Amino acid sequence: MLARTTVTLADDVAAAVEQLRKARGVGLSEALNELARAGLRRAPAKRPFRQRTSSLGLSIDVTDVADALELLDSSATR
Repeated sequence: MLARTTVTLADDVAAAVEQLRKARGVGLSEALNELARAGLRRAPAKRPFRQRTSSLGLSIDVTDVADALELLDSSATR
């Protein structure tokens, strides 16, 4: 399917299209299509993992798990 459309290219995009067009000896449409396809093939940038934390209002020493669980159980029954 071919579609004719009018677009306004930013200066840097127009320069990249023109550079590719001259380097490959192709027309404007072919150069623009090639650059668009290259952009579509790129993997999306992955967002870095960020751990969300919330203040629970108390500090717990978790070096002794049994003590930590006992502290949490006793505060839950109050």
